[in-house]
Amino acid sequence: MDKQIKKRRSGPRTFNREEAIDIAMRLFWRYGYEGVSLNDLTAAIGIAPPSLYAAFGSKAQLYREALDRYAGIPGALLNLDEPSTLDDTVAAILRQGADAVTDPGGERGCMVSSGMLQCAGEHADLALVLTRRRDAMRETIAEALGRWLEPDRARSLARFLVVVLQGMSVQARDGATREELEAVIEDALQVSRIR
Repeated sequence: MDKQIKKRRSGPRTFNREEAIDIAMRLFWRYGYEGVSLNDLTAAIGIAPPSLYAAFGSKAQLYREALDRYAGIPGALLNLDEPSTLDDTVAAILRQGADAVTDPGGERGCMVSSGMLQCAGEHADLALVLTRRRDAMRETIAEALGRWLEPDRARSLARFLVVVLQGMSVQARDGATREELEAVIEDALQVSRIR
């Protein structure tokens, strides 16, 4: 794999922890946890491995912090209490999700939805972190839908919407445009209206 890694400009070696997390987040988002080596991280951040370990403890801990940083980026679950109807809520979730996975200011796809779906056994604990984040996303959606639906139906529709969001994430990684995802959203909205 030929990675294009932005190297830190030369000059005095000052370590900015927040900048390092941002750089790591972008690399992990683009290539996945296992697709980013320690050398990739240290080259992009501009520090030596001992400095990375001193600051973060491990690559896995840096990944966890990168996930936390990623969670702060606007995504599909914003302002879900604002729409006044169930259909408007479903549309907002899907459209915000499509916006997020195709945002030119970020990487394509969703770091949580497509992160570590398969991994080596020694990374199972990190994969579980992502599974829990995906579960929390589904629960947040179910809670928003619960304003209009019985709990079982809200959970079922939330699972459907998460499947659509995760599929759009993969499609975006494969190059689908925002306009192409809008067609998917329109179809999903038709399906979700069948109660």
